[in-house]
Amino acid sequence: MDRDRHEGLLTLAVALRPELHRYCSRLMGSVIDGEDLVQDTFARAFVALDELCEVPQLRPWLFRIAHNRALDLLRRRAVRAAEPIEAALEVVDDANPDPVEILMRQEAVQTAVSRFTKLPILQRSVIILKDVLDEPLAEIADLLDITVDAVKGHLARGRARLREINAHANPLPDARAASAAVVRYVTLFNQRDWDGLRALLADDVKLHQSLHTLRSGSADVGMFFTIYAKSDGVWLTPAWLEGREVIAVFEDRADPQPNHFMWLEWREGRISFIRDYRYVRYVADDAELVLAPDARSCGDDTGH
Repeated sequence: MDRDRHEGLLTLAVALRPELHRYCSRLMGSVIDGEDLVQDTFARAFVALDELCEVPQLRPWLFRIAHNRALDLLRRRAVRAAEPIEAALEVVDDANPDPVEILMRQEAVQTAVSRFTKLPILQRSVIILKDVLDEPLAEIADLLDITVDAVKGHLARGRARLREINAHANPLPDARAASAAVVRYVTLFNQRDWDGLRALLADDVKLHQSLHTLRSGSADVGMFFTIYAKSDGVWLTPAWLEGREVIAVFEDRADPQPNHFMWLEWREGRISFIRDYRYVRYVADDAELVLAPDARSCGDDTGH
């Protein structure tokens, strides 16, 4: 029975991860933190599944785990805003949304992930579940343990607040120059100097790739470059995301947008940690990546 449960959860995990990430990233205001929350959710689900007498409906159960875990993390950050939860009078018709409501949903989908953190947590959750993921009101109420009328009230207030936020939002920050360390890494990669890259690894370096076990040690992590060496067209460029210096990964240099990204941590001039999102490319879908100036020329002997 336990094996059947786990296989069912694994099957659902593959299908649900992108959708769950859309929820988690907006709750946390970060695509990186959102993916960490997705992984934490599934890890907790696998442990809890063995302790349950009956198998729950997995999809709403996973969303509830993610939601509760996000609340814990947000409380620790002390960013949760106080909000009354009484019901409002606004009524939302699920069956026949009017053109104004359709525009509101489109606005929520197009809103930058980071802006959702400016909403109180219940407004944030309701907006994401309804306008981004198109969940039924009754299911949202069940997930959040509030009434349908309360869901409608949070939805109306959240939409109004989101319009204000978007109206006064600043554009993406200007591109910042890449650090010398990242430029060196990217240049070596684009020149296919795998030995040079391995020489940058600390002895105790760790590699984290979602859906894969953690790799540790320079010998094991060095195999990471062997995988990329099989793809001739892959091209890296320095970039910035959520205030963090990252590396955008293009499957082909001519691609208009990166397919995924990675980020590195350094210690005394050597790489101590690599986080690679190759196997969860949905993380880049909502990422507000800003390429560093002249990023495309790294490793290009011609300067073009």
